[in-house]
Amino acid sequence: MKTYVYVDAFNLYFGCCRGTPFKWLDINRLCQFKLPGHQIEKIKYFTARVHARPADPDQPVRQQVYLRALKTIPCLEIYYGHFLTHVVNMPLAHPPPGTSPCVAVVKTEEKGSDVNLATHLLHDGHNNRYECAVVVSGDSDLLAPVEIVMAELKRPVGVLNPQKQDCRVLLKQATFYKHIRKGVLVASQFAPTLRDAHGVFSKPPSW
Repeated sequence: MKTYVYVDAFNLYFGCCRGTPFKWLDINRLCQFKLPGHQIEKIKYFTARVHARPADPDQPVRQQVYLRALKTIPCLEIYYGHFLTHVVNMPLAHPPPGTSPCVAVVKTEEKGSDVNLATHLLHDGHNNRYECAVVVSGDSDLLAPVEIVMAELKRPVGVLNPQKQDCRVLLKQATFYKHIRKGVLVASQFAPTLRDAHGVFSKPPSW
């Protein structure tokens, strides 16, 4: 079955990669393990470029190295949203007596990835580019486009959920639904050193 895979990068990262030694993830190998019998025609990866923070100034460098690794996968395409960062006043749960009940915090929000993913899922379906779609996310906001593809276009849509908890609405609606477990992450790592048209590069040391 000709299959397109749509990856919500931050949902994947925060769901099963952050805080683990499995960040050097080869998504094509992951799909081959989780989708036996599928012909993976295209993997669309939706992300945003991160910014340096005082506590982690090398975060953008690590991301760029990982995106370079992903670009070695011939069938994978990367699509970018963006981050919005602004200062907002947030209430303290337990403000000390005599102090302000609010504190100014820096709030960072990733914008565009879920909308971009939904748009591509629907657009590709309407253009008959896949026989089956697979969404790598546990975000319930994607329920509507999944329902439209299944109900209006009569195509199956599977979900690979990186979150530990079930997304009940996607579990109920999807043609098939699988969690991404530790074992498949271990088996789906890139080689420590890779080569592309620009030369040889390696997995970030801290990973």
